[in-house]
Amino acid sequence: MIHPLVAQLYFTRNEWLRGLEGVTVTEAAKHVGPMNCISWIVGHLAWQEQKYWLELAQGKILYPDLNTRFAYSSPKSTPSQTEVLNMWLEVTRLSRTFLDKLTSADLQEELRRHGKSVGQNLGTAMLRLTYHYWYHIGEVQAIRQMLGHHNLPEFVGEIEQQAPYRSEYGA
Repeated sequence: MIHPLVAQLYFTRNEWLRGLEGVTVTEAAKHVGPMNCISWIVGHLAWQEQKYWLELAQGKILYPDLNTRFAYSSPKSTPSQTEVLNMWLEVTRLSRTFLDKLTSADLQEELRRHGKSVGQNLGTAMLRLTYHYWYHIGEVQAIRQMLGHHNLPEFVGEIEQQAPYRSEYGA
């Protein structure tokens, strides 16, 4: 059984995708005021997923350009929604085998770059990423409202069925 913290990340990823449903390629490329466009935000979360679960945890970089185009404070751009969503899907697919095996002890291990701690353990990185998703889920919903979308998700989805609370210590 996967660790409860990993289950919460997976639930959050599903909510992220639910929040993107109905966004067209044209809408994903629109910049509203000073905000990044939706497609850039998708690339930004793909960057963080790759950074934590592929690069720092496993020493792999699937898409080097995620690090230059979508890292925190990267320049504003208007990427293709199709391109960045495909990258996000591939990064999250490839990270799943690693994440599925994590234990409570693993989550306390420090993330490292070139042998040096980055100042964060796997568990804290997972929490940061999960909360980062929720920040951007809200931002995307606000952008969608400004674009005139109606009937948007108004509440966290089926957490009781998909990722209910369970102790990391078992029953």
